[in-house]
Amino acid sequence: MPPDRTALARTALALAVACGVAALVAGPGYRMAWWSLGAGIGTIRWAATLALGAAALGLVAAALAWRASARRALQIAIAAAFVGLAVAAPPIVLWRQAQQLPNIHDISTDTDHPPAFVAVVPLRQGAGNPVEYPAAAAVEQKRGYPDVAPLVLPLPPAQAFARAERAARAMGWEIVAVSPQDLRIEATATSLLFGFKDDVVVRVAANGGGSRIDVRSLSRVGGSDLGVNAKRVRAFLERLGADARP
Repeated sequence: MPPDRTALARTALALAVACGVAALVAGPGYRMAWWSLGAGIGTIRWAATLALGAAALGLVAAALAWRASARRALQIAIAAAFVGLAVAAPPIVLWRQAQQLPNIHDISTDTDHPPAFVAVVPLRQGAGNPVEYPAAAAVEQKRGYPDVAPLVLPLPPAQAFARAERAARAMGWEIVAVSPQDLRIEATATSLLFGFKDDVVVRVAANGGGSRIDVRSLSRVGGSDLGVNAKRVRAFLERLGADARP
């Protein structure tokens, strides 16, 4: 077995694994303040780029090993290509989503009179995004997430509020405030990898013989949320709606 084929395959695999490790530590490193957010995002970007190179190198090594009937080198090369693609795929998918989704980070079921944050405001000191709802976000939201709308329940406000609180706790959010007199719940959701914090406010109001539930989810940092806030609002309302069914 020519040693260069095996060495090439091993080089590709080592590079792919190194890229995977870099991508995995980028978020935790930011959470532990080892580096800035820009450095963490940049690490993932470069890891994805080099991982694609590792995958390509693995495919070349696989072709050479196949032609030489070098079974061990072929196995290593295929592993390198697989790992490289696995590392590169998630960032590439997120990048494509960013190109297709609105460049907003504030989602509300009521874009005319969005629920206001109160209790979480002191927790947002130093946050890059203000709590004031921008008018431009309403236009972009209606274009990108036309399905995000209030939930109407055939329950009196007090009962709807109790179920909303139960649903909010079931979502795994950190509950910041529960105000039965104001029919308002405020909470914070934290992402797994980078530890990004998004704040959520739930507002319950009387609606004829039932109740209307409005939800707003706002990222503390970042321009585009990649659809995370809209997804969170949908998930909460779906859970609350299912809980309210007889």
